[in-house]
Amino acid sequence: MDYRRCFGQAIDRLRDERRYRVFADLERDATRFPHAAWYPDSSRPELTRDVVIWCSNDYLAMGQHPDVIAAMNEAAIRHGAGAGGTRNISGTNHPLVRLEAELADLHGKDSALAFTSGWVSNLAAISTIAQLLPNCLIISDALNHNSMIEGVKRSGADKTIFQHNDMAHLEEILKSAGRERAKLIVFESLYSMDGDIAPVERIADLAEHYGAMTYVDEVHAVGMYGARGGGICERDGVMDRIDVIEGTLAKGFGTLGGYIAADEVIVDAVRSYAPSFIFTTALPPAVAAAAHAAVTRLKRSNVEREQQQRQVARTKSALEAAGIPVMANPSHIVPVFVGDAELCKMASDMLLEEHSIYIQPINYPTVARGTERLRITPTPAHTDAHIDALVSAMADVWRRLGLPRVALQQPAVGLKVVAAE
Repeated sequence: MDYRRCFGQAIDRLRDERRYRVFADLERDATRFPHAAWYPDSSRPELTRDVVIWCSNDYLAMGQHPDVIAAMNEAAIRHGAGAGGTRNISGTNHPLVRLEAELADLHGKDSALAFTSGWVSNLAAISTIAQLLPNCLIISDALNHNSMIEGVKRSGADKTIFQHNDMAHLEEILKSAGRERAKLIVFESLYSMDGDIAPVERIADLAEHYGAMTYVDEVHAVGMYGARGGGICERDGVMDRIDVIEGTLAKGFGTLGGYIAADEVIVDAVRSYAPSFIFTTALPPAVAAAAHAAVTRLKRSNVEREQQQRQVARTKSALEAAGIPVMANPSHIVPVFVGDAELCKMASDMLLEEHSIYIQPINYPTVARGTERLRITPTPAHTDAHIDALVSAMADVWRRLGLPRVALQQPAVGLKVVAAE
């Protein structure tokens, strides 16, 4: 067996399908975010250039906030760099205890449990909850994130998919399953590639009527929405009607990790049964302290949210005025339609190499073939001058590549070309 040849052929298939991913070598500058140093060739440092990042999931720039950095530095000096092992072996470091208490309070729940990432928290929680419910049927939104899909698969439970945000289809499935069967509805509050938002209140209504549990992924909404940053569920006044709220510390809160918040017995069951929690090293104290600082800051401050919403609105408006095809949605995500994998990569490369603007292309399998896009995420740190430069660069790239100008409504199907250059 030629093992190396097998791996090489797998990589070649990705290249042939225009799905091979290239990661830019970037060095963020915490004092100048969203600016970063780009290293096009690590062996030639003289080629290093200053670029502006336009696709960070550090949505509120909390990764650069002085309170967050100070909390991390202080905890690292006091407690050391690492966690020392799993919580089962090393105990729970006290900054992590404080963080989980803040997260439970943020969502109005009895308890919270932190994981090393949002991906792991979905995998662990969904699979464990479904395994512990007898004859559980998982009912999953068609556009759920990979981590949720993996959690569903790992559970071994029966599953069925409801059409994205389609409440009639969801009700049909619930009715067919019967009130007596254990049912777990898993969905996202905000879908990060299209930027659309789930009808959370209607899902809660159906769950209560048909006797189902609800599990919502709020990773792209926590910190961002609600009076205290509790997410779409807080904004819509339905946190108390959702059984399990899952979130991340790596986006709106600017640090690292994931978590669930729920009734104490649910959290305890996941803590006690999930292998991906039990056998994984805990978050280090410094990370937990930094996340705690970000959560507590955003609980009491709307400054970051208001500034970000202003810059999002200005970015969308300016791009649309320039004829750039923004995919309409009500959230802070600014997806710009391209519709071709190779052209999407070319547009990204031109923006970086010629305009010093970094926006990673979004291609299959992250989005469906034919819906490739650039995904822009304005932050409070992006100035009006940054936005003007972005729009000018995008207009130049669109003109030179002859990219279509299209009008999109959500969901991104049935695309109609209205003009082309």
